[in-house]
Amino acid sequence: MNTDILPGRSYVHGYSEHETRRLGDQAETLAALLHSGTAYPDGSRVLEVGCGVGAQTVHLVANSPGAHFVAVDVSEDSLRRARARVAAERPGAHVEWHRADLFDLPFPDAAFDHVFVCFVLEHLRDPARALAGLRRVLAPGGTITVIEGDHGSAIFHPDSRYAQATIECLVRLQAAAGGDALVGRRLQPLLFEAGYMQVAVGPRTVYADRTRPALVEGFTRNTFIAMVESVRDDALAAGLITAPEWDRGIADLRRTADPNGTFHYTYFKGVAVNPRR
Repeated sequence: MNTDILPGRSYVHGYSEHETRRLGDQAETLAALLHSGTAYPDGSRVLEVGCGVGAQTVHLVANSPGAHFVAVDVSEDSLRRARARVAAERPGAHVEWHRADLFDLPFPDAAFDHVFVCFVLEHLRDPARALAGLRRVLAPGGTITVIEGDHGSAIFHPDSRYAQATIECLVRLQAAAGGDALVGRRLQPLLFEAGYMQVAVGPRTVYADRTRPALVEGFTRNTFIAMVESVRDDALAAGLITAPEWDRGIADLRRTADPNGTFHYTYFKGVAVNPRR
């Protein structure tokens, strides 16, 4: 759900203006849910890895106006959009921007007090190696915060095997690109395997129905369904599904945003400490 940070790899959702809007809708809709409990002390240095178009950056700087942020992404175009977003929404924020590869960060050891990673691991072939590598630039005793989704947690009414099939297309396409759309459920063992201590992971659940119209619009329609819709051409080209099956699945998925529909999805948020040597 965030920008691809691997050189030479294509982001499964694409880099269109539509995707930029979707990322913004997602971040705005879920800001309280995902960023609750995340704030950094004044003067601390915070690295945001895979900042994408800055959709999460604006919330980070809003919650910690006295911290100094360094935002990294491999896409120069995404960084350009991120700069513009933060300048417009949070003028005066302390953010440095760097085009860099997660696996080859241009920073000295222990350069940061905290690291923030949101919707990045899902796009990586080796998320454990990425997390372990981030320990080099994180000061001993510093914290890492990681947020990931899990498409297997999507349950909805009315149920539909055709709708489930369109979601499965996204999961399979992401796997074929080297990622894992189900990575949220693995977050605790990944952090532990990477050498972090005091690992604490918990669910952040989205539930939308007619009594929560902002979530129906902002999450069910503009975040989740829009995300699935973005892979239509790739799913058909890969022979994962037929056009009639896809169209029926998307129509059924849209029914979950109708007055009699409901939608549930779980994100996982983990916080861990880089052990002192």
